[in-house]
Amino acid sequence: MFCRFDVTLEIAMEISWQHLLSSGSSVSPVMRSLEGLKTFSYLEELILDNNLLGNDLLLPRLPHLHTLTLNKNQITELESLLDHLAEVVPSLQYLSLLGNVACPNELVCKEKDEDDYQRYRYFVLHKLKNLKFLDARQVTRKEREEALVRGAFMKVVKPKDAKVGK
Repeated sequence: MFCRFDVTLEIAMEISWQHLLSSGSSVSPVMRSLEGLKTFSYLEELILDNNLLGNDLLLPRLPHLHTLTLNKNQITELESLLDHLAEVVPSLQYLSLLGNVACPNELVCKEKDEDDYQRYRYFVLHKLKNLKFLDARQVTRKEREEALVRGAFMKVVKPKDAKVGK
């Protein structure tokens, strides 16, 4: 039996859902922790959009997970996330990171352009070789070939905050 598990409330049950319902609160619960996901080892799709997940995101091993969306979270460090995903979700075929600083997108950030986004795609495809879709676009054969040749060199490096000495 296959089912889609759309996570929109605290898996660890840190929030009392019944309390939110009975109080008539319009506050939408958001996730800060993924504790508890380990009990869903056969999970195939996981939607974690619009939460407060950041660079400390740690997923348990989910060998059957093929779809993961982390749109509109607080992820800024791409390489560590990709290394972690390569280790714990080996069957991943669809990944979306739109709306995070780690995903350079000209629609979200004026300083980014299509070239920045394409370099990001090459780097992600270099790290996660089984992806068929990245963000909202299918991975092309040409992209996959380019990622094999140059993906390792497409890492987005942010300058360190340098203090100017006198």
